[in-house]
Amino acid sequence: MLSGEVFVLDDGGEVDLDLGNYERFLDIRLTRDNNLTTGKIYQSVISKERKGDYLGKTVQVVPHITDAIQEWVMKQARVSVDDDGIEPEVCIIELGGTVGDIESMPFIEAFRQFQFKVKRENFCNIHVSLIPQPQTTGEQKTKPTQSSVRELRGLGLSPDLIMCRCSTPLETAVKEKISMFCHVEPSQVICVQDVSSIYKVPLLLEEQGVVNYFCQRLNMSVETSPRKMLSKWKEMADRSDRLLEHVTIALVGKYTKLADSYTSVIKALEHSALAINHKLEVKYVDSEDLEGTTLEEEPVKYHEAWQKLCSSQGVLVPGGFGVRGTEGKMLAINWARKQNKPYLGVCLGMQLAVCEFARNVLGWEDANSTEFDPQSEHPVVIEMPEHNPGQMGGTMRLGKRRTLFKSDTSVMRKLYASVDFIEERHRHRFEVNPALKEHFVKHGLQFVGQDVQGERMEIIELEDHCYFVGVQYHPEFTSRPIKPSPPYFGLLLAAAGKLQSYLSKGCQLSPRDTYCYSSGGSSPEPEISELKFPASL
Repeated sequence: MLSGEVFVLDDGGEVDLDLGNYERFLDIRLTRDNNLTTGKIYQSVISKERKGDYLGKTVQVVPHITDAIQEWVMKQARVSVDDDGIEPEVCIIELGGTVGDIESMPFIEAFRQFQFKVKRENFCNIHVSLIPQPQTTGEQKTKPTQSSVRELRGLGLSPDLIMCRCSTPLETAVKEKISMFCHVEPSQVICVQDVSSIYKVPLLLEEQGVVNYFCQRLNMSVETSPRKMLSKWKEMADRSDRLLEHVTIALVGKYTKLADSYTSVIKALEHSALAINHKLEVKYVDSEDLEGTTLEEEPVKYHEAWQKLCSSQGVLVPGGFGVRGTEGKMLAINWARKQNKPYLGVCLGMQLAVCEFARNVLGWEDANSTEFDPQSEHPVVIEMPEHNPGQMGGTMRLGKRRTLFKSDTSVMRKLYASVDFIEERHRHRFEVNPALKEHFVKHGLQFVGQDVQGERMEIIELEDHCYFVGVQYHPEFTSRPIKPSPPYFGLLLAAAGKLQSYLSKGCQLSPRDTYCYSSGGSSPEPEISELKFPASL
């Protein structure tokens, strides 16, 4: 069961946020097979049984389920996760949940067996545990860690490293206590305390010798010193503490009360804000609060929502489904268009920008998406031909698709380094009606990016506007801390008043911005990629 945001991979796999974090931090490309679930394992075992692979034997958790888990890991560990095609040296396996949960028991048993199959020198067990620190006493409590390690060892797995999540650095006495009761050396108790920026966590681990420990424990050789490898990362992490200027973006959506619904969107904004040396401030605006019905029923909430929108330097309408809140989103789009405020619409945000333009510029008052009004006389957004309403998820357009640029002068093409085409990830069921394309083009709304067949409208740009862009794909899924996503990067540049200067300089950042390279420049790969990072489950 997925909660919060659905993260989409190149091959169309719909997974949870963890795989998105691995992709962002390690700058790798994962597939649906990197997401190993209980359902997938049981399905594969049942399929084998139906084909007679077990010769009529009774199918059991041990050995059939546990063997299937190990086989899946061994197979996926050999698959390259970057463009060099080289087999990874290490496979990171994240076994989620809590030790003792019934859901994870087959996996724990599988890895208990697995450690003997691959031998000790090829297997390293890292246990992550919380060290509570009650405010009343301020004392760091080790009992939960002792208990979880005892339970884990009782199931046949002994941790090599214990990662202690805590609010403040571990006291020496606490570290020694964990070492004594959990059967590890004090140097193998790693403190992961709260820090000012998530980008400082890799540096925190390196300072405690984690890289050197892995090299010795797994008999690996790293040609580049950890400090040199992380030099650009350190520069980025240090910058996050020195930001003085602010840039404010209004995120107009209907899931604003769910903290992790827009995780990748926020990360993409953060990457871009950091690249232009600004501190990001996101103002969450519930799109329903912008509508007239809210003014009648809750006027205070209505005026607060509009105040947030009007005080922002840029507007973002992300993806979503369903009719609720769409009128409020179009009101925000209309305001950004008329006030010449930077605007980025992603997926539904692009479709609604087309609907708003049709209503208020073309004069088609009932213009809408057939998702919201199937009887509209001006269906500017329609169902894709392959969409089957009876199988909602199964017929979505998912994964990486190619988009061709149709204009040499478009801002988006320049932000993408003036390439002929790009490949980004999609997740949608509806698209702009190609039959009505010319009506928009005549009035200044240009479709500067289309699919390979020229039938699907992928990127829109509004003429004579500082930055009014819509993309059908989800560029946030491929944004990286050291390589921000071009559409989001353009939005932040425009919001900070730096877009025209950036474009006039040939899409290059200032000379002092050495850690980050945008898609607009031909900079080398960041030094963090000098290590061969692992396939990840």
